[in-house]
Amino acid sequence: QVQLAESGGGLVQAGGSLRLACTASGRSFSNYSMAWFRQAPGKEREFVGCINWGGSTTYYMNSVKGRFTISRDNAKNTVYLQMDNLKPEDTAVYYCAGNSRTDMGLLMLFARDSHVELWGQGTLVTVSS
Repeated sequence: QVQLAESGGGLVQAGGSLRLACTASGRSFSNYSMAWFRQAPGKEREFVGCINWGGSTTYYMNSVKGRFTISRDNAKNTVYLQMDNLKPEDTAVYYCAGNSRTDMGLLMLFARDSHVELWGQGTLVTVSS
């Protein structure tokens, strides 16, 4: 069973950058499509972006397009979220998630919480104005 652990969060000034990492323990990481979610204080969890098994396909929430980039290194069992030009509204706990199901498309894998197989513990990103 794969387990996920996020790292790389912290406090940054608006306009700055952070690179989050989600490292998997266990086997078969390359079988999982991966996603990043975030949850700001008092708000619902929202989808940030996702990446397919081989890293050839990505999707992003509109508000982070052009600023955030998801990548993965299966040899290192790690998926990354590079966040540039951070804004105060990006402040949230960021979670990585994984899904190995093959019976639906990439976006659908993360459309509902019930579809997600794995969640990390989260890492806090705080962007000051």
